Amino acid sequence: MPFQKNNKLGAKKILSRPLDKQIIGFRGYEGQKEKLKLVPNWQEKLRLYVDQLIVENGS
Repeated sequence: MPFQKNNKLGAKKILSRPLDKQIIGFRGYEGQKEKLKLVPNWQEKLRLYVDQLIVENGS
């Protein structure tokens, strides 16, 4: 049985910071997409790495 609309018991994401509405996308090298699927929590690790790049470049 599906949840009704606006149900407060639905699944919620547990993130330390809210996500942006716009997507950051890039084309990786061959085989990277399949290998990323094996890395646990790769999206959060990538977000932290992007923050690190921003800090290093003084933006």
